[in-house]
Formats: sequence, C-alpha cells, structure tokens
Amino acid sequence: MDVGEPFFPLDQILKLRRDQWSEGAARVATEQGLQASSFARAAQSYSHAIGESISKDSVRRITEGFGEQVRALREGDVEKAYTVEVGQRPGEKHIEEVQPVGERGNISTDGTMILLRGEGWKEVKLAVISTCEVEPAERRKGDSVRRGEDPWVKLEAHSCQAGVWEADTMARYQYAEGLRRGLEKCPKLSSVNDAAAWIGRITEENFPQAEQIVDWSHAAGWVWKVAHELYGEGSSEAKRWAKGKLDKLWRGSAQDIAQAIGHLDAEGDIVRQAEGYFTSHADHMHYATYRAAGYPIGSGTVESGGKNYVQHRMKRPGPGWCRDLAQSMLAVLSELHSGRFDLVWEQCA
Repeated sequence: MDVGEPFFPLDQILKLRRDQWSEGAARVATEQGLQASSFARAAQSYSHAIGESISKDSVRRITEGFGEQVRALREGDVEKAYTVEVGQRPGEKHIEEVQPVGERGNISTDGTMILLRGEGWKEVKLAVISTCEVEPAERRKGDSVRRGEDPWVKLEAHSCQAGVWEADTMARYQYAEGLRRGLEKCPKLSSVNDAAAWIGRITEENFPQAEQIVDWSHAAGWVWKVAHELYGEGSSEAKRWAKGKLDKLWRGSAQDIAQAIGHLDAEGDIVRQAEGYFTSHADHMHYATYRAAGYPIGSGTVESGGKNYVQHRMKRPGPGWCRDLAQSMLAVLSELHSGRFDLVWEQCA
C-alpha cells in the first residue's frame, strides 16, 4: 500500500472510468477488495470474474474510497443516535431499524489486534449483535451429556461494528448498532462476554436490561489453570479436580468455587487471581439459570468475528495499515459481514 496514492469516492471513480467500468464491475472490484486476503489477489479474482484486467492499485482505491463513504455514513448515524429533540428519547426515530432482533437477542463485544503503520499493534474493538432462536431440548437428542437436557440456543442474523477505538468511542458505535437492530425494545436480551471491565461498563450503560453473562469457556479456562497449577498439566489429578469444579460451575456455583480456591493450601499468582476472578464475577455465572431461560453462554460469535471479519482481511505483512485507511476498511467490512452491503452500496453509488 502506497500512502502517497489517493483513494477516490465511488461516485468519482464511476464518473472518471465510465467508459471502462460499469457499476457492476466496480461493485465486483469492491467486493473482491474486501474478501480477498490482499488487493493483489482481489485484482486476480476480479479478472477471473469479469474477464478484464485491473491493477491492484485500482482495486485498492475503489475499495478504500467506498470504505471512506461508509465510514462517514456510520459517523452520521452515531451523531443521530445521540441527538435528542423535544419529546424524544435518544435515538428515537433517528436511526432506521434493519432486521430487528425481535423477542430474543444477544450482543457480544471483544477486541482483536492489528498492526498500524507508525503506531504498532492496536486493538480493534468489535461488537456483534445476533438474534436468538430457542428450540426445546427434545430436538437435541444425541448431543453431549452435559447439554442434553438444555434448550437449543442458536445465534444467527449477525451484524457488527468494528473500529480502532477507545472504549468510550466503541460505546457510541455499539449503541447506534443496537438501535439499528432494535435492542432497546428486545424483552430478552443477553450479553455474553469475556468479563473485561470495559465491556461490562459500556454494555450496562447502553442496554441496562441485558443479562450480562461471563463466557463459559473463559470461566472454565480459569478452573483448568488452577488445576494445572496444583497438580501439573495433563495429570490425572488435575483432570479429576477440574471435573469436580466444572460440574459445580455448570450448576452455577461460582461462589463455592471461589471459596474452595481460597481455602487451598497453595500460593502463586494463578491461584490468587482465580479466587478474585470467581469472586468478582460470580453474579454473572449462574449458568444453570441461563440455560433454563434459553440464554446463550458462549461468546463465539464475536470471537469468530474477530478472526473472520477482521483478521482475515486486516492482518497483513509489512508495516501495517495507516489508521485512517484501517478505519475505512473496518467500516465497510462491518457492513459486508452484517449483510448490508447492497444497502450501503445503493446509498453511496
């Protein structure tokens, strides 16, 4: 990526190159620029699809230019979300709903790292909103013993927002996306996360009705850390100790685990940190209650989003992305993976 070469808004590119590019061809170039692992590979895919050659720099310019327009659209939405007129609540009638979650929804938030030119590794914060579909347990016969009697909870219809933001900026985009999906009206809203303090804080501020849940795998991971610290990784004693504690955790007895760890005749940072972890987050580890109510207990949607939405396209060799271009790419990648590419293309083109 050559920093000195400009990118152009989509309408300018179509006007300048109308004799060579149809709007459909420009769209193909943009989609390939977002989905391929590099602009060079995107140019190759474009040539295979259209039958005409295109340079990687042309793909880069049109993709980043479109991203800049989408970024401006979303910045405008954030301003609308916080605009209050007489007699209105924040966000009311300002942001059009797109695929509202309905009766059940989940919002999970996390971070993943990308390399920025001249800045080093920086965190991309990502929020993923999903609808929740719940089916009775009898449709799940043959599943694992542990979950065999639980309702089947399926997360689908995902949408997201991602950017290289501080927590308070992420909060604004999380809120705007939540309004877009109708979360303020969702009667059964959950938020499964990894227990990071900043995630809990902004989610509580934006959607106080959400049932905040500590991701099961993160909580179970702390049980295994203590087991390995006590008895050695891979030992039969560690497995036996962990199984007993995981059974209690599965039933929602996180406070009992905290007390058991506190009574251990052992020293070390892992044991001390684990006791504090379960003590601090016990109120968000009532897994038996969550499962019975049909809430999800895993944050795999946002974790896979960090890998498949962000890392797949934004992880690259060399000095990394310039911050502004990274933000533009993340803005349009968010719309692509939210299933709104057609909508924003029409708004921009």
